Amino acid sequence: QVQLVESGGGLVQPGGSLRLSCAASGSIFSINIMGWYCQAPGKERELVATITDDGSTNYATSVKGRFTISRDNAKNTVSLQMNSLKPEDTAVYYCNLKSRRFRSYSYSEVWGQGTLVTVSS
Repeated sequence: QVQLVESGGGLVQPGGSLRLSCAASGSIFSINIMGWYCQAPGKERELVATITDDGSTNYATSVKGRFTISRDNAKNTVSLQMNSLKPEDTAVYYCNLKSRRFRSYSYSEVWGQGTLVTVSS
C-alpha cells in the first residue's frame, strides 16, 4: 500500500517562499509521474506542476517562473519550491502519484492528505 505524506505548508507573507515536500512509502513502479495540485475552498482541484520519472516537467501557467518541482528517485520524494508567493496561491496543496507497470493498460493513483498554504500579510 503506497502512501504519500506532504509537509512544509504554513503561513507566509506575499512575496515570500515555501518549500513543500512529499514522501512516498511503499513500492513505486518505475513508470510514474508525481505532482502537486491545489484546491481552494469552493474550487476544483487544479494542476500546479508534475514531473515524470525521467525528469520531464509541466507547470500551470500561473506558477511558471515562480515554482519549481523536483524529485529524488532514490528516495521517492517530490518537492515544490514556491517563490514570489501571492495571496491567490492560498490553497490546500496535494501530492499526487500516478504509476503503472510496464505494458499495463491503466495507471494507479494515490493522493496525499494535503498541506495548507496561506499567503497573507
